[in-house]
Amino acid sequence: MNMTHYMELLAVNQPWNLLIFMAIPVVLAETLAITELYLLYTRNWSGTVHQVNRFAGIAVGLYFSGVIGYLLVTAVLPITRAGEWRSAIDVVAVGSYLVGGLPLIYIALQELGFVNRSASAQEKIKVHAVCVALFLVFGHIAMIAGMLDPTLFGYAPDMGNTMPMDHGH
Repeated sequence: MNMTHYMELLAVNQPWNLLIFMAIPVVLAETLAITELYLLYTRNWSGTVHQVNRFAGIAVGLYFSGVIGYLLVTAVLPITRAGEWRSAIDVVAVGSYLVGGLPLIYIALQELGFVNRSASAQEKIKVHAVCVALFLVFGHIAMIAGMLDPTLFGYAPDMGNTMPMDHGH
């Protein structure tokens, strides 16, 4: 089966790549999103949920900083230099995954006081909500594009290096 580099990354080195590049960041980001909704609904900025939200925002932003740096050096640059992108959909899948982490990094920077220092609490909440929404949009684009067969968009695999699938015949 032909797959994008995004899906290949998640499929190889089981279960570690799936945990490192999907489970950990998604659990942190979903914790951030769920607590964000609770905070927007209750407006309780001093409780445990606020602390969990703050922790998740910082943790996922710092985590994605590492993931993005690692993938740029070990995957994106080598694939680009070698001209091995598997069609435009492959670029969309990987690019969306990486871009999706940027709003989470911005949340971490805000929580750590590096950006929006003079913003009101209401303005900071709006930034959080927009950043979470952007992450969700780009994350879902990455997942959908990543699951597509790149041959649908013009990728022609090198048949010399492709092993035939055994369908039990």
